[in-house]
Amino acid sequence: MTLDLFFTAFILGLVEGLTEFLPISSTGHLILAGSLLGYNEDSSITFDIVIQLGAILAVCWEYRRRLWNLCTTLPFDRASQRLTLNLFIALLPAIVLGTLLHSFLKAHLFAPTPVACALIVGGFIILLAERRYKNRPATVRIQTLDDIGWRDALKIGLAQTLAMIPGTSRSGATIIGGMLFGLSRIAATEFSFFLAIPTMFAATCYSLYKDSQMLTSGGLASFLSVGFITAFISAFFCVRWLLRYISHHDFVPFAWYRLGFGLLILVTSYTGIIAW
Repeated sequence: MTLDLFFTAFILGLVEGLTEFLPISSTGHLILAGSLLGYNEDSSITFDIVIQLGAILAVCWEYRRRLWNLCTTLPFDRASQRLTLNLFIALLPAIVLGTLLHSFLKAHLFAPTPVACALIVGGFIILLAERRYKNRPATVRIQTLDDIGWRDALKIGLAQTLAMIPGTSRSGATIIGGMLFGLSRIAATEFSFFLAIPTMFAATCYSLYKDSQMLTSGGLASFLSVGFITAFISAFFCVRWLLRYISHHDFVPFAWYRLGFGLLILVTSYTGIIAW
């Protein structure tokens, strides 16, 4: 692997790790970063999905004690059984729609302009959700993961399907969706983290199955390894920071970031200043 490819893999892995769990869209940022770096190979989408697994493993490590407790108490503990069932219910919409729409989305929406539009729309939704959250605190009826019912899980799962549109953000859709459905900010964020584990494992396995021939390329394994490791390390620190952040802050700054960045992409693309 050349130095240029190493640098590209490192930057993309860093972008993935820093954006996967923030409500700003990791996929959107990877598309934009790949465009700027000139990485538009056929394997780029597969690469993006595989390195997301590195970010997910960072969550597994951060929550390793809770995950271990969930696995060991599952046969007899009602709370563990309820959480597992809720995660399965929330995962189903993404599996169904992802299988049906994978090829269409890959062909038509993985481009800078759709990403910019999704960033802007998502920014407005976050602002509206945060205003509602502050002005109507009585609507917050779910404080912890144990309070989530199967209907709430299904709603969050349906919200997660919006993240199939690049620029929407999986974490943004599930966290903000959860808040709109009555979850506290902390409960919505934690459920989003737990839901990310089976969702991204499934997405990675499906992508590798669909594009397995790309992995036979000699240099791709090294390329994936650099991005994977970088994504894991950067995501680990980002998750810890976000958990501290949400204890005392809202998501409004991320909304303004989405709006500003989305407009910047559209303006610079239209004027030709940057060839995204």
